[in-house]
Amino acid sequence: MYRKTHVVKINLYGGIVSAGDMYAIVNAAEKAGIEEVQFGTRQQLYMRVEDHRLAELDMVLQEHNIDFEINNDQYPNIVSSYVTEEVFQNANWLREGLYKDILDLFDYKPQLKINVIDNVQTFIPYFTGHLNFIASNTGNYWHLHIRFPRSTIVYPWKGLIYSHDIPRISRIIEEVVLGNKFLFYDKPAVDVDVLYMMVHARHHFIIQEVTEPLQLPNFQLPYYEGFNRYGNKFWLGIYRRDEMFSLAFLKDICMVCLKTKIGQLYSTPWKSLIIKGIDQPDRKLWDYILGKYRINVRHASNELNWQVADLSEDGLNLKRYLIRQFDRDDVRTFGLCFAIKVEPKSGLFGSIVIQKKGNESANQRRGLDRYDILFTTNFNPNSKEYVVFRKDVVKEDLATYLISLCKYFYELQSKEELISHEAFRQETVNVKQEIFSTNQWFHCKHCFTVYDKIYGDEMNGITPGTAFEQIVHFECPICGASKEDFQLVERPVLNQAVH
Repeated sequence: MYRKTHVVKINLYGGIVSAGDMYAIVNAAEKAGIEEVQFGTRQQLYMRVEDHRLAELDMVLQEHNIDFEINNDQYPNIVSSYVTEEVFQNANWLREGLYKDILDLFDYKPQLKINVIDNVQTFIPYFTGHLNFIASNTGNYWHLHIRFPRSTIVYPWKGLIYSHDIPRISRIIEEVVLGNKFLFYDKPAVDVDVLYMMVHARHHFIIQEVTEPLQLPNFQLPYYEGFNRYGNKFWLGIYRRDEMFSLAFLKDICMVCLKTKIGQLYSTPWKSLIIKGIDQPDRKLWDYILGKYRINVRHASNELNWQVADLSEDGLNLKRYLIRQFDRDDVRTFGLCFAIKVEPKSGLFGSIVIQKKGNESANQRRGLDRYDILFTTNFNPNSKEYVVFRKDVVKEDLATYLISLCKYFYELQSKEELISHEAFRQETVNVKQEIFSTNQWFHCKHCFTVYDKIYGDEMNGITPGTAFEQIVHFECPICGASKEDFQLVERPVLNQAVH
């Protein structure tokens, strides 16, 4: 018998939740007959509740002053790199206390996606928000990069933002953008200077001049599972292959945290959980909990670097299928991350994107699910500019093409490393010029698909190295737009600097 269920979303601001609050959430869910919950790509928590138990869950969550949404995501979670501090890197000036101060100053519920990210880490995505605050090299000041709703283009703000101004300027930007959708929503290009003037006309902010461009580290996803030592303590990372965390397991985790004076748990954009501050004598308690629930904390790296849309069983099943193929062929994926998009404009993070296409044909063969494979410029997952690698691929052929694309990535990496290595520099200077000399590209003004001379376009029979001006007949491999709808832009190198 079909039973209607509802999705309840709880924002864990900045990916942080106290052990006491998590215990209260778990108890409320248990009373409503829920057995499992899962985390989302914006560090939020999801649970499914049956229709006849929804009122009970609603009442208990309100009793504990826990903010939540039902079947809605009007107020996206604020993402932060709070979890990375100490365990993955140590920032120059950004500390846990400052993250908390900034988050505590948000006196409203944002409707735009906001990221508050350290500039020296590679664990939390930089540009998956609409308002992306990224720490600068000047203490207490942040770069702001704006991605307007329903757009992939990222625009830099003209000045650096003071830490304690982040909540206030976020609120004003949101009010201006939502109040002027005809200027800022779903546009191929936006005049960000207009927004700048409208915001600063509303309030005076302490702005520092940008004296050096934002420098981002090359992407390298740290291994985020298992027990790991930092200083004289341990942190524990827990990943679940099916994305589901049982309430009984989470309840025991909270009890151990409270017993051993660990105040907080941390959710991650990789839908995992991290516990910091474990003392050596207490490790046996954590070993016991992991053993009690038979939790495996040593998955292969090529399984941990995937982003799948929240609550997507189709996406999760495809991920499992592709990982099995990767394991069979022993595929190396270090330095890459993959995103499976089953919905357009899902905002997922990935250097290689598998994008599901809608079924538009009644023909039985054509009616099967098909996918486009894209990759970002320089395989940088923080870029939002995509190059089409293959189009209209059936599921059975996906792994073959993905493995080929992984090999291509390592070929480029090997050539770049040869170029930078002193012993090979003279012999490879011509290769460097051939591969990296271009500084221009063309993108479709409708869907932002990129034509890059380096890669060409095999779907249109255009070989690598062919200049766009030399192509007589061309159409966008994604949306079908004509050559005249492609615009010349300067090629960004996001893995080195963002201007």
